[in-house]
Amino acid sequence: MHSKPIGVFDSGIGGLSVLNALKEMLPNEDILYVADQAYTPYGKKTKQAITTRAIAITNWLVSQDCKLVVIACNTATTNAITQLRAYFSVPFVGIEPAIKPAALGSQTGVIGVLATAGTLTSTLFQTTSQDYTQGLEVISQVGLGLVGLVEQGKANSKATEKQLRDILSPMLEKPIDHLVLGCTHYSFLTQTLKKILPKNITILDCSSPVAKQTDRLLELNNLNNTNGGNISYYSTAIPNIEVWKSFGVNQISKLEI
Repeated sequence: MHSKPIGVFDSGIGGLSVLNALKEMLPNEDILYVADQAYTPYGKKTKQAITTRAIAITNWLVSQDCKLVVIACNTATTNAITQLRAYFSVPFVGIEPAIKPAALGSQTGVIGVLATAGTLTSTLFQTTSQDYTQGLEVISQVGLGLVGLVEQGKANSKATEKQLRDILSPMLEKPIDHLVLGCTHYSFLTQTLKKILPKNITILDCSSPVAKQTDRLLELNNLNNTNGGNISYYSTAIPNIEVWKSFGVNQISKLEI
């Protein structure tokens, strides 16, 4: 038994979608969650800037004795996971858009990807797309402004619905049958997306696969905890408590990194 916590970080609130899956699959694990809200969104930042933040946060998580780190952010994973694995000895679980299951499941041969600019332009994303989408048409759209709307607690607002309709309009002119959500923030837009998308379109995110991979790595490294379940929340900005409460978080600490 390892009572050490799991570290989880994202640019903001989006990683709570991954955290929820982790809590469901691993109810006995203690978790430290860091929202880098002082630097959100990551999507338009340079690879170097994203990597610098990822290293700083991981350094803090390791200093808190975390036994494994989950990068609950597509942009941070695609831009920084290679460097993180080189610098730190703890196991890492990253997250990247669910291109492979979308490609394997597509009947029309056309899939959509909604992601940040930082994810879509990353080498890892480009490599994954090339590996799994031969013969398929991939319609990619940058989710301009969506991270900010989720951070403000407006995932189900009329403004968000209008923004999504505008963003998805070119995509829906094609016969896509899968929409890949390439940002953990976008998982909180699922309810609004279902209002916009035809019923035959499958929405894919990576929360459950990330939880399964975390469980697998804990087992593999004999790191499981059988008596825990405490979750501690931190933000690098002064957190908007009302927004956090709307996501089920009642207590969060300010973290200087």
